[in-house]
Amino acid sequence: MPMFFFLLNLALSDLGSIYTTVPKAMHNSLWDTRKISYSGCAAQVFFFLFFITTEFALLTIMCYDRYVSICKPLHYGTLLGSRACAHMAAAAWASAFLTALLHTANTFSLPLCHGNVLGQFFCEVPQILKLSSSHSTFRKFWISFFVTCLAFGCFVFIVFSYVQIFRAVLRIPSEQGRHKAFSTCLPHLAVVFLFLSTGLFAYLKPPSISSPSLDLALSVLYSVVPPALNPLIYSLRNQELKAAVGRLMTGWFQKH
Repeated sequence: MPMFFFLLNLALSDLGSIYTTVPKAMHNSLWDTRKISYSGCAAQVFFFLFFITTEFALLTIMCYDRYVSICKPLHYGTLLGSRACAHMAAAAWASAFLTALLHTANTFSLPLCHGNVLGQFFCEVPQILKLSSSHSTFRKFWISFFVTCLAFGCFVFIVFSYVQIFRAVLRIPSEQGRHKAFSTCLPHLAVVFLFLSTGLFAYLKPPSISSPSLDLALSVLYSVVPPALNPLIYSLRNQELKAAVGRLMTGWFQKH
């Protein structure tokens, strides 16, 4: 099924984004250090942007999957065939790679004139931009503008799709059917909103309201929480996946 194919890709992007930031932060905490090399910082920025952009693109595609399955069920096999799913997943990964490459190259081409200490648990682009020269304001604006346009375009598509989905769900005569559809869609929409709102606020908030505790909270909310919640929302709430996990656990207990 297309949803399971996209879940596999989403799991890989979630694993990649968590692995890019959390292990290094845990290592620094255990060894009471905050050091990271310049090349390591650049690599962390690239891979984090790559995986987090892929995740948002996949969430947008999965929203389209829900839209087709609920609003156009008779065309599901045609619109979401195996070739179409492969093309959409490849487009998500490829566009995320190009976005991360351009964004990282543009960020690290800015001269750093305010030291080399980042007030964050990983190399975050907004924190790096704070260290750049004030003469680079125009380029910093374009970095933020590009991210905003990309995120806003996906957000508009998601909102439009969910408006159509909710209109179709409200026409379901069965109250149990409506409840099942809403319980499936609303958690996904909540995670997308949390991810997008905190990420954009971290990038676009004015310096006057910036503080270490606020920056840390925002970074955790958009970089750690959504990848951690996605398995719960998409896997544990799926009856077929729950049944498969149950069979796996039963077989393991029988062997041991």
